[in-house]
Amino acid sequence: MSSTRREEAPSPEVSEHGLKSDAIGFRDALIIGIASTAPAYSLAAVIGLVVVTVGVQAPAVLFASFVPMFFVATAFYYMNRADQDCGTTFSWVTRAMGPWPGWIGGWAICVTGILVVGSLADVAARYTYLFLGLDGAAGSKVAITLFAVVIIVAMTAVCVVGTELSARIQDVMIIAQVGALLLFAVVALARVFGGTAPEESLAPRASWFSPFAVPDASALIGGLLIGVFIYWGWESSVNLTEETENSESAPGLAAVASTVILLVTYLSVTTAVVAFAGVGTAREFADDDAILSTVATGVLGSPWDGLVVLAVLTSALASTQTTILPASRTVLSMARAGAMPASLGRTHPRFLTPHISTIVVGTLAIVWYVPLNFVSENFLFDTLSALSLMIAFYYALTGFACAIYYRHELLKSAKNFLFIGVAPVLGSLMLAYLFFRSMVDLANPGASYTGGSVFGLGVPLVIGLGFLLLGAIFMVLWRLGGHERFFGRRPEVAHPGATEGPLAQRETVGAPPEGD
Repeated sequence: MSSTRREEAPSPEVSEHGLKSDAIGFRDALIIGIASTAPAYSLAAVIGLVVVTVGVQAPAVLFASFVPMFFVATAFYYMNRADQDCGTTFSWVTRAMGPWPGWIGGWAICVTGILVVGSLADVAARYTYLFLGLDGAAGSKVAITLFAVVIIVAMTAVCVVGTELSARIQDVMIIAQVGALLLFAVVALARVFGGTAPEESLAPRASWFSPFAVPDASALIGGLLIGVFIYWGWESSVNLTEETENSESAPGLAAVASTVILLVTYLSVTTAVVAFAGVGTAREFADDDAILSTVATGVLGSPWDGLVVLAVLTSALASTQTTILPASRTVLSMARAGAMPASLGRTHPRFLTPHISTIVVGTLAIVWYVPLNFVSENFLFDTLSALSLMIAFYYALTGFACAIYYRHELLKSAKNFLFIGVAPVLGSLMLAYLFFRSMVDLANPGASYTGGSVFGLGVPLVIGLGFLLLGAIFMVLWRLGGHERFFGRRPEVAHPGATEGPLAQRETVGAPPEGD
């Protein structure tokens, strides 16, 4: 659409869900996809644990974790070509597999967002205090919790005001975190190869990047369970599909590209940390996200090490905001489809954003975070462990849905067979295996940060399966209340040539029926 047309238009174009069309472009969607993973914080949180699990093969584990993410990202790309619905997994799985799996897939997206937002805001609050030199506040649970709530409220407000504002804020924060991470990695590796690193430093080897070099298969699987979590979030760009220019291709391409950029970032930083600090030092930070800031002091010196602290801060802050986006859009889509109360499907008349669902997501995130943080901080850590179950669950559903929906198109070309059939199914099978393997590992009370158990099962497993079971109960209750419009849907199949056309579906699952 030309700039002249924009100036002459009395009002912005609106999508089926009442969202502002063409609010952001490909670059904005890409940045939001990267920011949603909180790359700096994710690395700080898991590098030590991955090194404990697999040693110098930590880069290999992060590379192996990338494979199912990339494969499932192709499913997001092709499903978005068929159906530009902000509900993503909810809408697509409903089309391909029916309303029941579609509903529970949408529920998993909503729950993951609500459960993790508080933890992200908590990290942002603590690192803000550290960056400002307010060590006393950084050690005060009350000060951190209050500031975290302020952050959640502020980021919720930003999401309500508009997608363009969200994108502009992310533009600034992504430079702060990715730029600082890459600077850290380059300087660290330069000092290792230049001979100015500490005695415990190690020269990187090719075997560090090979998953097959990990001697213990169980260790590799354990590392994959950790690695999958740090890639989670790249699909946020696709949740903004109705608000993105070239919505049938740009959001999906942004999702695929973001996984590749994350891979490069993760491998660079992880290799730099292991090479510069050595395995022994990295292992000391198995449960401490201060590893990056600590190693950065040795690499960059003061005050430049503050850039890495700033990177973790902005990473958590940016992800607090971008994590609200997919949860709120999924709620909006489900409400408009008749799968949730219709009031949740309202959009703001001025801002053209799902203000009701956004406020609900932000409020529930606070309700979950505040009391649990005061009762037991370890319980929040167990919540993060439980997220791996729901992440693997809805990603796997999406991959299977892609192959099922396009099943009549798979044999029409080698490209279709590989990228719409083989890749999504392989990615989903890998994630399904990790889902069940994670259930086994999390069932052990010893794997819980709290050390507690419920019915003899570890707390993370109870949280993960408990919320999926709660979703199933809500789904059944919603069905018993009627709602034939949604539950009466039947699985669909892509029309001939859908993989080549610019738009395969005119009406999305979450759109109101014609005549509304």
